[in-house]
Amino acid sequence: MVGEFFQRGWVRFPFDPVLLDWVGHALPVARASVSDPAFAKWHDCDGTWFVGVDALDNDPQGRVGGSGPLAGQAVDFISRHLGFHPLHKGQVSVVCPGYPRPRRGESEAAARYRAKRDAAHVDGLKASGPQRRRHVEEPHAWILGLPLTETSPDAAPMVAWEGSHKILGSAFARALAGVAPENMNKVDVTEIYQSARKQVFDTCTRIEMHARPGEAYLLHRHCLHGVAPWGENAQAGPDGRMIAYFRPCLPQGIAEWIESP
Repeated sequence: MVGEFFQRGWVRFPFDPVLLDWVGHALPVARASVSDPAFAKWHDCDGTWFVGVDALDNDPQGRVGGSGPLAGQAVDFISRHLGFHPLHKGQVSVVCPGYPRPRRGESEAAARYRAKRDAAHVDGLKASGPQRRRHVEEPHAWILGLPLTETSPDAAPMVAWEGSHKILGSAFARALAGVAPENMNKVDVTEIYQSARKQVFDTCTRIEMHARPGEAYLLHRHCLHGVAPWGENAQAGPDGRMIAYFRPCLPQGIAEWIESP
């Protein structure tokens, strides 16, 4: 499984009763966040996506809703091979039938990209200004996805491009070579990122990662990933496709982020 992760840039963990117990505590808290006025701004794409950044009220060890710390096979793997870092408030990503519709303020080109290319991106790159120039602002350690609801495989699953972390990681390393750590967030990586992303689309296999509550998947921090459209015959319960995501930042910042774990 270790070799699989570093070769493909992602790995899926089988059913884990320890994780399912955590899901049982997290689900009511996640469900409440969707209707919480404090998170109303996260309803987007004409109501087909609740973005839910920082919407899960967990502590740095992942305790939520009376649960114990986040634990199980996935956490053991991370702790052993990548380093487990204190957790931020988790993202509660909820996708509903009809996704994707354009986001507020999204250009026609961006809306097409969302529909045709799954809004594929690397976490931590932020686009700013009228020209949407990209910089590395959030140096995440890894991305852990924890499904909270049962859905059919075609209910807007996470997608990833196998091996993309190698292409993109090398591109970012070239872009930031010789830059002082305190200045790395000022480097415009737009062109090198777009060029590497095109190479990924041309050469890497796109895969869809469906998982059930009690299962989990882990992405390399440089892995290109996104969300597939809601399938024509997709099935989900009243909560939609709900997944909790954790992506803690590295303590040494961008200089550590460009290194290969």
